[in-house]
Amino acid sequence: MVVKKKKKTAAKVQAVVLDEEKLHELMASLSVGGGQQGLRQLADTLQACLELSEPVQQIQLVKKAGSQLEALSDEEPDGALLQACLHALSLVYTSLQAKNPLRRAIASALSSAPAWMQEPALGTLSDCLSECLCDPASERYPHVVDSVAACLDSFPLGERCINKLLPEVLQFLLKGLSEYLHRNSGLTGRHIAQAQLMQSCLAAVKTSVLVIQRCQETMGGGLRAETGRRELEDTLSRLLGCYTHILTDEEFVQSVQSTAGLAVVLLIRSVMGCGDEVASVVCSLLRSSPPGLDSAPQWLKQGCEGLCAGGRPAGVSLYLCHGALAMLSWKGALPGPQWEQLLLLVPNTLLDLDVSIKESSTAMVVARVLTLWSSAALDCLQAGGQPCSPCLRRFLSGGSELQRHLLEHIYSHWEHPLDGVRHQTRSLFRNLLLLHQRANPLAPDAAEDPYVSELTRSLLGLEWHMRGKYGSLGCLVELYGANHLLAVQPQLPSHLVGLMGDQNLAPYASDLLERLFVSHKAQLAGESATRDWMERWHRTWVTPLLRVLCRARLDQTTYILDYFLPKLLRCSPSSLAHMVRALQDTAPPCTPGSRGALGALMTCLRAAKAQGVVPSSKEGLWGGLVPLSLLQRALVHKHDQVRMDALGLVCESHRSTEAVSSQEMELVRHFLPPNLNSQAPGVRQQTVSLLKKLLCRMKDSTVLLQKRLIQEREQEQRDRDQHTLRQYKEFLRWLCVRLLEVLLPGSSFSKCLTSLHLLCLLGELFTFSTGPDVFALGDAVTSAHAQNVLYCVASNFLEVKQLAATLLRQLPPSAVGLQVPERTLCVLQAALDLSTSTKPFDSVTAAHLLHLLLRQPHLGGALLHCAREQGLEVPPPPSSASPPSEGAALELNALAAVQFLLRCLQSEVSKSESSLLQAAASYPLYGRAHCITAVLQHLNTESLSHAEQWRGVVSELVAVCYRMSDVVSPVVQSSSPEGLIPMDSDSETSAGLQRILKEIQPRDTNDFFTSARELDTERVDDRPQTRSTRTPTLNTGGEGYRVTAQMVLVCCWRSMKEVAMLLGQLCQSMPLQCTTDTHCGLITEEQVEGVGLYFRQQLLQSRHRGAFELAYVGFVRLTDMLCRSGSPALQQLPARWLSEVLEEVKSSDPASKLCATRRSAGIPFYVQALLSSEPKSSSCSLLKMTMRELISLAGPSADRTTDSSTVPQVHALNILRALYRDTRLGENVIPFVSDGMQAAVLGFTSPVWAVRNSSTLLFSTLITRIFGVKKGKDEHSKKNRMTGREFFTRFPALYPFLLDQLEEAAATVESGQVKLHPSLFLLLLVLSRLYPSPMDGSSSPLGLAPFMPFIIRCGGSAVYRTREMAARALVPFVLLTQVPTTVHKLLQKLPEQLAPGIQHNHVHGTLLQVLFLLRCYQSDSHRPLPAGSGITEGLRGSMWLASRRNGCEVTRGAFLDVLVCLCGPKASLLDGTELRDLRGDALSVLMASELVAFDSAASSPGPGGTQYLLSLARVALSAAVDAPELWGGPRPAGRLLQCLLQCPQYEVRELALEGVLRRLREEEEEEEEEEEEKRRRRPEWLDETTLSNLTGLALHEKHPRCLAKVLTVLRVLSSSAQLEWRDASRKLSQEDALLRLLALAQGSAHSVELHCAALTLVSELVVQLVNSDPQGASAVACLAAWASLVCSCCGEEQPVEVKLMAAEVLVSCTATVLTSTLLPLGLSTSLSLWRSLFTLLQDEDQDVRDSASDFISNVPAPLLNIDVTGASVCPVVALETGVGLLCRLLELWGRTAPGVLALTEWLLGDEEAGEDTAAADEAPGLDEEDFLFEKGDLNLWAEPVQWVRLLHGHVCSLIRVPWPNQGPRIHPLWSRAQAQALSSQRALDSLPALPQFSSAMEHARLVLRHQRATLALDVLERLR
Repeated sequence: MVVKKKKKTAAKVQAVVLDEEKLHELMASLSVGGGQQGLRQLADTLQACLELSEPVQQIQLVKKAGSQLEALSDEEPDGALLQACLHALSLVYTSLQAKNPLRRAIASALSSAPAWMQEPALGTLSDCLSECLCDPASERYPHVVDSVAACLDSFPLGERCINKLLPEVLQFLLKGLSEYLHRNSGLTGRHIAQAQLMQSCLAAVKTSVLVIQRCQETMGGGLRAETGRRELEDTLSRLLGCYTHILTDEEFVQSVQSTAGLAVVLLIRSVMGCGDEVASVVCSLLRSSPPGLDSAPQWLKQGCEGLCAGGRPAGVSLYLCHGALAMLSWKGALPGPQWEQLLLLVPNTLLDLDVSIKESSTAMVVARVLTLWSSAALDCLQAGGQPCSPCLRRFLSGGSELQRHLLEHIYSHWEHPLDGVRHQTRSLFRNLLLLHQRANPLAPDAAEDPYVSELTRSLLGLEWHMRGKYGSLGCLVELYGANHLLAVQPQLPSHLVGLMGDQNLAPYASDLLERLFVSHKAQLAGESATRDWMERWHRTWVTPLLRVLCRARLDQTTYILDYFLPKLLRCSPSSLAHMVRALQDTAPPCTPGSRGALGALMTCLRAAKAQGVVPSSKEGLWGGLVPLSLLQRALVHKHDQVRMDALGLVCESHRSTEAVSSQEMELVRHFLPPNLNSQAPGVRQQTVSLLKKLLCRMKDSTVLLQKRLIQEREQEQRDRDQHTLRQYKEFLRWLCVRLLEVLLPGSSFSKCLTSLHLLCLLGELFTFSTGPDVFALGDAVTSAHAQNVLYCVASNFLEVKQLAATLLRQLPPSAVGLQVPERTLCVLQAALDLSTSTKPFDSVTAAHLLHLLLRQPHLGGALLHCAREQGLEVPPPPSSASPPSEGAALELNALAAVQFLLRCLQSEVSKSESSLLQAAASYPLYGRAHCITAVLQHLNTESLSHAEQWRGVVSELVAVCYRMSDVVSPVVQSSSPEGLIPMDSDSETSAGLQRILKEIQPRDTNDFFTSARELDTERVDDRPQTRSTRTPTLNTGGEGYRVTAQMVLVCCWRSMKEVAMLLGQLCQSMPLQCTTDTHCGLITEEQVEGVGLYFRQQLLQSRHRGAFELAYVGFVRLTDMLCRSGSPALQQLPARWLSEVLEEVKSSDPASKLCATRRSAGIPFYVQALLSSEPKSSSCSLLKMTMRELISLAGPSADRTTDSSTVPQVHALNILRALYRDTRLGENVIPFVSDGMQAAVLGFTSPVWAVRNSSTLLFSTLITRIFGVKKGKDEHSKKNRMTGREFFTRFPALYPFLLDQLEEAAATVESGQVKLHPSLFLLLLVLSRLYPSPMDGSSSPLGLAPFMPFIIRCGGSAVYRTREMAARALVPFVLLTQVPTTVHKLLQKLPEQLAPGIQHNHVHGTLLQVLFLLRCYQSDSHRPLPAGSGITEGLRGSMWLASRRNGCEVTRGAFLDVLVCLCGPKASLLDGTELRDLRGDALSVLMASELVAFDSAASSPGPGGTQYLLSLARVALSAAVDAPELWGGPRPAGRLLQCLLQCPQYEVRELALEGVLRRLREEEEEEEEEEEEKRRRRPEWLDETTLSNLTGLALHEKHPRCLAKVLTVLRVLSSSAQLEWRDASRKLSQEDALLRLLALAQGSAHSVELHCAALTLVSELVVQLVNSDPQGASAVACLAAWASLVCSCCGEEQPVEVKLMAAEVLVSCTATVLTSTLLPLGLSTSLSLWRSLFTLLQDEDQDVRDSASDFISNVPAPLLNIDVTGASVCPVVALETGVGLLCRLLELWGRTAPGVLALTEWLLGDEEAGEDTAAADEAPGLDEEDFLFEKGDLNLWAEPVQWVRLLHGHVCSLIRVPWPNQGPRIHPLWSRAQAQALSSQRALDSLPALPQFSSAMEHARLVLRHQRATLALDVLERLR
């Protein structure tokens, strides 16, 4: 848990490199004779330095020269030699590269020269620098710029030098910048070169800023001087011109433009001084108004006018604002009124930009500059001398207009996608609060300051999903203390802890919590003199935390552990004792699915240990805080996270060298076996990570112990250390053997994965060495272990293959045995066979085996042997005199392997060119290609010694890839590749193939839209089998094979995939041949360009998604290589290809082969790959150009009316969708979102379906891009919404567009026709995602108010869905405080009485809007509607709409829904009297309605009738079930409930039953918290009549969902008391009811819900029956049938819901039936139930296993081990405990003998399954390829081999005493077991060599079958 500091990368030291001539001159000048001794020594030192080539030694000599220089005296120095020494130092200084430490050393040496030497030193340095400045070579510019910058970097002599050469330096910088500006225009498309130029340009501008800053006095003097003034002014004027060019040219990256903005302001300040005139000129530049420039000199004025030109980019103002804030001094009092004006102008300018900017990066700069402005304003207010003006104070105070605008900016940007923007808005908010404090120094404290208190209340009132509010509240805590917030909202701690379950909010909530509790603790400690304040602090912060930890679901508490708990313990370490005490003594109540008190305790202890709060292990386990037994229980707890916390507590330590105690090793031994087989990837990852920490501790402490053994003299300590090392060795060997032993055939994927991970860790940390090593883990690895690891390579799971291959390279070679030639050949043969398998994952296995063999010495010989066998001509390996090194041997083996595979592939491609079907069935090409790619991936291509051979191989590989592609591309490019089989038997090869290839030509190109083809009827009969799913058997060499369409397609698209991967690998890894030197590379530019054209063809013409998606992967690798290649021709290819494809898309040529269906197939992928190759740091010119082109094509156009011309539009929409989805383009596409949204919305108006379809897809993508990925199932969740201001600030162009579109759509609605405007649905969908922020200003220019009237008008649409959408869209537009007035206005529109001409659509739309607004108010407001809102009067005035007088049932239902919303809930929105009157009116409508006064004439409801009846039912449920006491007591309630349950419409009955069930469950939860004596009472509203109705319904209800609900209700009721069953008037006994319900359960398997409900109720009755009479239970006939039904529900094939129900049933009857000592159901039935329980404990679904493992907690305590009693344990432990428990019960029941025989039958397996398997054994190798991807009933978790071993162990433990003769019963079992053993052994012997690879599934099945038979025979032998 210790965080290591990141190492800083040191600057690279390079030696001095001078050209020969200069070096010779220098050495000669330093060799001049004479001079003082000191000077001579200096010259010798410098000579020695120049002769060296080691940079570090050169630095040492330069330092020595510096000290020698310092020691020189001024007594007659030798002028020539001194000059030579100084010249040498100066020349070396100016020759060095940037950031070389040697340069710093020379600067230090020159600076240390004595005063008398400073002038000569200055002269020589100036001469050298001047020589550099005059160098005309442009490639030297960056170096010289760097030298100038270095002179100004803490180097006083260098600074004097620059001042001396100022005109020359400025001239040089001007020349350099001009050159860069000129070169930039010619680099289009060459991104790398452009990026390098930008870096050079940035360095030049930065250096010019530095020069002007440091040389102000010199520059000022030069501008005032008579001579040279004109030249200096001209230079500065032209420099200003360069800055202006950079600022106004948008091709420059932001960093360069921003620095240019600084330079402009600095230049103005340097010329004009610091008076009011400077502020005046900068103000004019910001306003872009030339008149204000008059105070500047003429030349400066002319230069500035270029920046004031009209139409300048918006960014100019931004960068000038930045310059003004950074380059002008704001500290202290402002010099004049113009400065104040400038200070207030900057934020206004930035806020104006806020709406117009599109790029996120620009928004980042705006946010940063605004924060900079707020800091500058604070500096002004903090002026020590004269105070600032009252006017400025007023502007900067809270509540001022400027502050209001700035707060609106904050609220618009605090949810911005960029972290930087969010961080800056938080800093700005803090600074605004400080500005308010400083501007009002005499203001009262926070509680009395109206501005602060109002701001706090409004922030707390915002939705908690808004992440921005957390930072702002944190600022309030920081400045005003936690008590200020807790006084406003006391429940804040609980609320914030509750939010910690949300991954997106947890970091923000925890940060705010930390600020709050730290501040609160400090405040309480300061206020209180006694210690009781700590208890108050615990109540406020710790109690809510413990409550959540104990009660919340585990996934909701993950982030509490990650974020909150460590911070709390860091703040108050002493709180740990309080937590432990609270959790052990008075733990809060727990809920199912939570971690409980034990889990919470582990979590707290783990977090405390990570913070160093828990004492070390030396004081007993964690200072005696927790007993060992508790920890052992936690390590096998049912919940994953509890186990992980407990393991973390064991493994994590603050000290990496702390010794691992024996207790900790024992705990790991206890933890590991049951936890290896974890299905959850997160748990596996945590397990490996935590055990890695333990092993690292072990390793580090071993080193310490060994060191101590050498140094320690005390014998006792030495013995202790020796003992610890012995314990380590035992533990590590146990771990190693235990992990290797579980890698058996049949082990689960998860167990193999965890074991391999841990074994790789052991190999990495301790190595599997043999011999005298301290641990010698290699000695523990046997040959059998190594073989099992090798067989793991055959696993179907890629990760297992990779880990196994890695581990094999770590294991001792003697154990693995691959160095034996015969073994090498055997494994190679297996790999080659797998490489032609028709199963795709086999080729991956082959690649891993080849990778293992590449390092074996005998691979070359084995390959030659295989080549001879297959008759292939393979070139012999290159000969060498000496044995090759390891690297050379690897290269030779790789070359041999690639050449062999290449020959095989060439031969197979030749065959497939004549018969693709035969290739698909016998040798699909992709396996060989995959193996070649894999071999090349493991090769270091930069240092190959056999380049000539590799060059030939590369050429052949490229050629064979093209041939492969030609064979398979007709299939993947056909219109319908999925069902295609080209029939090409030998008799009709040539003509048939040609005909079919012609038939499968693409039918979805551009001409498909223009000239539709008719089917060729004459030729339909000629090819009846082309689309057939099966082909007749082809006779090839006597072997029959069947080919499915699936196999052909898999062969083709996988071959295309491998071709793409191989070509991509070649281009990316092989060195490129330069045109000048052909020996340096392996692949030529022409080959690379050819590969690019191949990818282009595949991506633009493939129809199969798998083919073009994988071609895309290869193409991305190619484009990546193109950009980084040194070739200018290759660098420009992406831009050229992009322009070509855009032209082709634009042209809409009928001859074009672009796919116009399948979402444009590979075209979007092609464009994506080309654009993603553009560097992120560049100006993204390609992306911008492409987006502009596509958006112009995607929009509707007047001249685009024909179908044929819509093809470019479809392509453009599809490509745009792909680009908006591409995360790599990131924020760069955000500026184009507005245009894309407009194109999508307008695309809906197209008459062509293809355009509308593509528009839909684009619209969906944009919604996700704007509002984020959906964070939950709720479509209307506020997490995926934005405030209107934020939305329209980020996308301002959408404001007028959406408003205009909505107005147009609303106009069509008002026409009264049943006409749906095409884009209305989209508009309402977007608008419903917005909501008004309470923080928005009323005068906001982007307010939502203008939208409201149009949305309200849309509510009158004749289309039902539109009315609903309009109601939903209206809600976000109405502020919560405005809801009552808006509802009142809407209610006034309702007709007060029946009249002709009423528009029911308008009435319905209005009622829906009222309903949605009231629901929103109810959920968000938490307070009643204000008195006198007029809503009750409005509703009562239109009450006729709910009665029978209203003939429209839709509006009646809507009105009733409004009534339910107001009258239904207990916490109503209305006051008492209003509510009572309204409920009375509603009840009278209800009693007069069809529900109560049933009218047989109107029994069949009309349109909307069912919805109306459901609305009536909701009112009735509220009155009868939810709150009968509020509606007039039990009398009407009983009648209403009876009417609901007897209603003819099943929907009404279902709703009623759901209401009853919900209410019963609520009362159950309430009762849990009450005292025991108050429980078990029946609800008042549930009278005898209703119970009789319910039991009658259970026996006679016909609708399955209603019946399931009834049974569930009765199940809940029967759990509290025994039910009285009635069928009409006849009373039924419990047995009769049980029989009828059992019959129902047996016949209800068709409905999962009904089946589960029926069986659960029956099981409840069975438990009651057995409890009432345990002895007579077995006599009841139906109990055996019940048990059989339960067992049938536990099968692997059953749905998860059924298995969960079966688990719940078995758990509930554990105490009564399974573990009863009276054996109430008899032995056979009880054993079958136990077997079903064990089946569920091995189910693949984790929830099923966890649910079944709960049976442990219901087992009577005397039967269990003390450690397990009452605990929740994981399924593995539950299974082992369960088998042991069953054996113990057999002894208690006295039925050991029959029990052992029954368990032996379990060992053998089912008899029916056995017969099937025996048949399979006799005929192994049946066709497995009929269904290529068929999974079957695989259980990836269960381990049958481990299960039979577990069972065998427990059965053997039962056979302890002499047995009575059981011969007659044993004999049939013995015969069956023997037959099974023999048949499985025969089948195993008949499998091919290394069956683990060639027939892995068959081999695993036979091994299991053989093991079952062997273990059963062992048991039977003991019995005999």
